[in-house]
Parts: sequence; structure tokens; C-alpha cells
Amino acid sequence: MNFNALDIFFEIVVLLFAICVHESAHAWMANRLGDPTAKMLGRVSLNPIVHIDPIGTILMPLVLIVLHFPPFGWAKPTPVDPRNFRHPVRDDILTAVAGPVSNFLAAFLSVIALAIIAHGSNAGMGQHFGGADIASPLAKLFYLAMWINVVLGVFNLIPLPPLDGSHVIRHFLSYNALRVYDRIGYFGLVIVLFILPMTGCSIVGAMVAPVMGFFQALLYQLLRF
Repeated sequence: MNFNALDIFFEIVVLLFAICVHESAHAWMANRLGDPTAKMLGRVSLNPIVHIDPIGTILMPLVLIVLHFPPFGWAKPTPVDPRNFRHPVRDDILTAVAGPVSNFLAAFLSVIALAIIAHGSNAGMGQHFGGADIASPLAKLFYLAMWINVVLGVFNLIPLPPLDGSHVIRHFLSYNALRVYDRIGYFGLVIVLFILPMTGCSIVGAMVAPVMGFFQALLYQLLRF
């Protein structure tokens, strides 16, 4: 397996893991708050088979990675029935944000793993944490885990349907406004993901940058010890 093939393999593995963590967190939180629907369907699991969407989890990320674009994808939506919640508005919001929070936690654990690897390696990790500057395949794997989990967590907080961030906004809209909001959701995503970047304006990039900066700063601080 050459270096490029190893990169692709690592990116697929990390993306699958990040998606599984994200969807499992939704299912776990929903069950904790009174809705066992997803748990009964086996979605509280890191087994990718129960979360895979053939297009969003396999085909789309693979095509993007081969074309040297940042990996992006989605899993089967986690089924949630808000009627089972004891506090429908609060619990729906908590269930929604559990996914991004789980990705940020995975990114934090990846930073810890990177620091442990760096302190336990005679080779060190280099001054720049990207691409071939990573000192070892294991460190590269955890750096990708940090990066992909941050991107996935931030992306899902965008307040556009059907992303997790929309579950916070929708509860404060009137019925008519909510109908319009849901209708323009996918169109809004197309604009954010494809049209705006073509004009040089990347909303996702602008949102990811400060969060990624935080995790990188944390990593550098841990490396100084």
C-alpha cells in the first residue's frame, strides 16, 4: 500500500468512525431522554453497518477523497420520536446537539492521543500538523481524527435543515415560518456547500477555522509539557 493509498484508507476509516460516533450519540441521548426508538433499532452502536447510507457514507466520501477534496458524507438519519420526550423542546435540542458534541469529544481525545504519541516517540512529530509532516502513520491517523471530527461537528451545527443546528432554531419559529424554513433547507445547503465557495466565500471554512485553531493550540500546549 503506497502513501496515497494509506491516506485514503485512513480518511475513510476516520470518517466512518466519526459518523458512527455522531449517530450513536443522537440515539443514546434520545434513549436517555425517553425515546427508545433508535436504541430498539440497534443505533446505539459504533458498528458502521447499522449507520451506513450507501451513497452518503460510502460513495460520496470515496469520490471526494479520490478527487482530493475534503471528505464529506452522511449516515442514515437516526430515528427520533419527540412524542416520547418528557420535555419535547428541550429534549429535542439536547438530542440534536449530542451529535456535534460527541465529535468535539472525539477530537479532544485525538489531541490527547497525539500528545501521548509525541512524548513517547523519539522521532517527534514535526512543527506542522498536516500531510507528510506527521511523524508516524499512527499520529497521522489521530490527526485526521481530530480534523474530521471538528469539521463534522461544526458542519452539523449550521442552522439549516436537516442539520442538527436547525433543531435549535425551529422551536422558535411560527408554523408558517417553519414551513418556509424546512422548504429552503436543502437549497440553502447547496448554496453554502457549493455556490458560495465558488465565489470565494466559504461559510463552513470560516466556522471551522477558529474551532480547529482551538484544538491545535491545545495540542501545541500539551506538546510543550
